[in-house]
Amino acid sequence: MNLTERLSDDMKQAMKGQEKFRLSTIRMVRATIKNQEIDLKRPLDDNEVLDILSREIKQRKDSLQEFQKAGREDLAENVAAEIDIISVYLPEQLTEEEVKEIVKQTIQRTGASSKADMGKVMAALMPQVKGRADGKLVNQLVQQFLP
Repeated sequence: MNLTERLSDDMKQAMKGQEKFRLSTIRMVRATIKNQEIDLKRPLDDNEVLDILSREIKQRKDSLQEFQKAGREDLAENVAAEIDIISVYLPEQLTEEEVKEIVKQTIQRTGASSKADMGKVMAALMPQVKGRADGKLVNQLVQQFLP
């Protein structure tokens, strides 16, 4: 079962279980996917759906930080709940230690020797951690390990 089918099935389950918040979150994600399919004039594959899910989570994490800064805990709770619902559809997340190891290996493999090579390292690294690690964390670790 691909991600789009899984989202549809889970939406039906949320309807039957009268889980309004979960239902609205899944509907938002499905609408984003459908809009992308309309733009591209073809169905999306799982990698493209993963990109959308990752982007949705990133947007919500940014919103969460802003709501917490502004002291809007009511809105922060809703956004945190949406993140939890969407995260279920992403692959298992890598730990920081696992990401550090992948970063070190990629730096060695690409022969990067300074921060000027960061683009080359990131280009080689991101496909390996796509959807499984936060891009900000990856970026920070690459900067940390490059002299």
